[in-house]
Amino acid sequence: MKFSEQWLREWVNPAIDTDTLVSQVTMAGLEVDGVEPVAKEFSGVVIGEVLKAEQHPDADKLRVCEVSDGSETFQVVCGAPNVREGLRIPFAKIGAVLPGNFKIKKAKLRGVESQGMLCAESELGLSDDAAGLMELREDAPVGQNLRDYLQLEDQCIEVDLTPNRGDCLSIAGLAREVGVLNKAPVQGPEERAVEAVIKDTFPVRLDAPESCPRYLGRVIKDVDLSKGTPLWMTEKLRRCGLRSIDPAVDVTNYVLLELGQPMHAFDLDQLKGGIQVRNALEGEKLVLLDGQEAALREDTLVIADESGPLAMAGIMGGENSGVSANTQNIFMECAWFAPLAIAGKARSYGLHTDSSHRFERGVDTELQWRAMERATELLIEIVGGQAGPIVETKNEEHLPKPRQVSLRAARLASPLGIEVPPAEVEEILQRLGLELVEKKEGEWLFAVPSYRHDISIEPDLIEEVGRIYGYNNLPKTHAVGGLALRPDHEAVQPLDALRARLVGRGYQEAITYSFVDGQAQSQVDPEAVSIALANPISADMGVMRTNLWTGLLKAMSYNQNRQQARIKFFESGLTFNQINGKLVQKPSLAGAVYGLADEENWASTKRSLDFYDVKGDLEALFADIADDFSFVPGEHPALHPGQCANILKSGEKVGVLGAVHPKLQKSLDLNGPVYLFELCLEKTVQGQVPYFTEVSKYPEVRRDLAIVVDQAITYNEIEAVVKQAAGSDLVAMKVFDVYAGANLAENEKSVGVGLVWQRTDRTLQDDEVGTAFEQIVSALADKFDARLRS
Repeated sequence: MKFSEQWLREWVNPAIDTDTLVSQVTMAGLEVDGVEPVAKEFSGVVIGEVLKAEQHPDADKLRVCEVSDGSETFQVVCGAPNVREGLRIPFAKIGAVLPGNFKIKKAKLRGVESQGMLCAESELGLSDDAAGLMELREDAPVGQNLRDYLQLEDQCIEVDLTPNRGDCLSIAGLAREVGVLNKAPVQGPEERAVEAVIKDTFPVRLDAPESCPRYLGRVIKDVDLSKGTPLWMTEKLRRCGLRSIDPAVDVTNYVLLELGQPMHAFDLDQLKGGIQVRNALEGEKLVLLDGQEAALREDTLVIADESGPLAMAGIMGGENSGVSANTQNIFMECAWFAPLAIAGKARSYGLHTDSSHRFERGVDTELQWRAMERATELLIEIVGGQAGPIVETKNEEHLPKPRQVSLRAARLASPLGIEVPPAEVEEILQRLGLELVEKKEGEWLFAVPSYRHDISIEPDLIEEVGRIYGYNNLPKTHAVGGLALRPDHEAVQPLDALRARLVGRGYQEAITYSFVDGQAQSQVDPEAVSIALANPISADMGVMRTNLWTGLLKAMSYNQNRQQARIKFFESGLTFNQINGKLVQKPSLAGAVYGLADEENWASTKRSLDFYDVKGDLEALFADIADDFSFVPGEHPALHPGQCANILKSGEKVGVLGAVHPKLQKSLDLNGPVYLFELCLEKTVQGQVPYFTEVSKYPEVRRDLAIVVDQAITYNEIEAVVKQAAGSDLVAMKVFDVYAGANLAENEKSVGVGLVWQRTDRTLQDDEVGTAFEQIVSALADKFDARLRS
């Protein structure tokens, strides 16, 4: 909200400067976004009157004017289209300095001398309007300094209010806060009830009392909207960011800014039958004041008459029923709408108005009578007219009930870290408008005013005391608490350790949204049931992710399109699946890999990453418990059938690894090949307690074994048989050769394995190693019909 400091000081005027005021307001929780003067710096500009305006002899678009400053007359050449005799305008005399240090000097325009300059609003830094001269009122005193006349020694202060402080969306609300902070009296303009001089009324019916439990209406006849809005009002509106339209609209906007109550004025002669406050009917449309046609939904509250909708309640009025220059009779409305009935509606129609901004945050439920009287008083003062009685239609059942909140002294001291004297607590809360209902030993009961809808529980009162007492006045203390040490499970690998290992292998951590494109996810994980969002951020973020691959592949595509030749991403996070009708969240760890195996350098081979590079990264990840993990052929809809492996831990599936399926790669517009892996973190991090073994000082013995087996037999199967037959002294087993081709059958392959034995207490004998070697050969022959390669 933007407000004029000068207007605020009409209500409350503490002896503090602007900087102190801004600091006070910010520290009270009403953050100030900016402060700027209402006009740029200029001098030497007075109010002038155009006595004559004649055509320039040598220029079609210039006029030669005779301008008076009240004591002298000056010849001024002007090109503004609206210059004319009798006009009162800002007159920059010779020697004046305009914004940007532009100095006015005597000049000649097309041979005619010009002794000054007639100014537009943009030339004075008052607005961006450069269409013509700034026209002042006919009663503007000629010769008076323009800055004094417009009272331009003022500041515009913009406050960014949190949604719970709707009570401060007005000059009255801000003045109340400033008065409390400075213990200064708050005195607004004198408000007088306007007596009804006619009996005319207009009927109102509440068909949606839960959304609008209170509606006030008043008929005002014989108004003359040709009379202009007074300067003091248009200036206050301008300084708060609103432009003057006509007296009726300006008055409702003025009351909105002054008191915080949105209002609307209808042309009474355009209304038919009576006012109905109801929900829109299917197929109804409304042309709004901004010319936009809205197709109304059935959950939208509208103000209607017998002919149809007149306005979107609490948001914007309709074009056809609004006041115009021909309006003579007005129906003024002032209502209280439930915040939940208005919240989100304006945005859903692509709108955001000052009215919806306030109703969404909550307007004072007791403000409507006061606002109606104030608006009537101002309107009749400006445009005349005869007012009828105020007619109120309400439903008490749906109006918010008065609230009482208790506060305990002991509970107050704990979060503030200080004992505020009881008398000061009472004074602070009573200055805020709360009424002390009951006082007991160490406890108070306060009645909450209707404008403070954000106060409902004890912590709210504690916050108010701390806020007004001053956050800077609270002591600086260190938090103290009894914290029990949590057990450190040595058998669990921390996620940070897994991240560090992947980073050490050249990966970069990615963080993607939990919301993904439903179509892309159905391609990556077609068997999963996606959970749709009720209110997605955008169309391509409409469902919760069932795996981490969807987001990683999108990031992969983004980087590939920016010529990244080597990409190694990993991400840890939750996945969201529906299992037996229930939402299940699982922590997962996933990766996406593409490009060169090594960073580009003078010695690199420029070899591309392959399946076994990624498998090696995962084996390094499981280094402490590698014996528990194995890789077996598997299948996944998103992965290449011949390059997919299930990751098993102690025989249980905990993840999957493989190359992206060519069809998926093409549909996602990826450059390939791309390799993916995903692990269930809950099962992956479980390991074993570290233990130590003695380092042997005795020599190791190595024997190489080359066997011929069937192509279908995997190394994992060979390894299991060898370890079982080799005995406990086998300390290492490494594959050094795999061969298939000449001298072997089509379905056969040769596997060469290096076997290493060693003991910690003595040197092994050749016959011991030989016996173990023969047992291995025999076991492999029995199990796989293997034979030694000659």
